[in-house]
Amino acid sequence: MKSTTIRVAVAEASGAARPARAFDIPLTRREWLKGTGVLFGTLALSSTLAMFAPSRAWALALTRLDTHQGDVLLALTRRIYPHAKLDDAVYALVVKSLDEKAAGDAAVQAQLAAGVQKLDGMAQGDWLKRAPADQDRDVAALAGSPFFETVRSTAVVALYANPLAYAHFGYGANAGDGGYLATGFNALAWLPDPPPQDSGPVPTN
Repeated sequence: MKSTTIRVAVAEASGAARPARAFDIPLTRREWLKGTGVLFGTLALSSTLAMFAPSRAWALALTRLDTHQGDVLLALTRRIYPHAKLDDAVYALVVKSLDEKAAGDAAVQAQLAAGVQKLDGMAQGDWLKRAPADQDRDVAALAGSPFFETVRSTAVVALYANPLAYAHFGYGANAGDGGYLATGFNALAWLPDPPPQDSGPVPTN
């Protein structure tokens, strides 16, 4: 199967003069994907990621989930972990991880298919067309179910532990021990300043 790749360069640390890391999103033509699903989209012009990607278009091939299942799981992940300005390309990495789990375990594939079918049933059709408030109520009703926990537990790692999320949130990843405090960790604009009594001592070495 032929494919090309979007290579997104991501700085190692926010504001630091470090070599960029590369993170690959496979880009595969739809006609090569017979029997599989595909997620695709476009990075927003205002996205932090658009500054690094050679192309704003992205696509992600699926091997066990079909396109509708992938789209529903992406939307579900957004409702569980909502970040209004975070690109779908990052949420797609959660679907990729779920697809990989489905490829390795038929029970997971069946669980995900049944979960998507249940969501569509709640909408009496296509859950993607349901109003956001109704989607939130549906997600709350599923909380704690095996399907919900499979998506949630996969998303909490796949969504945040990747260079695309680091670039969006301004996290420089692990730069080594306490020295990271002096190389950008204390400049994270997306974290509130803790009260002085809760801050603890600042390392001096």
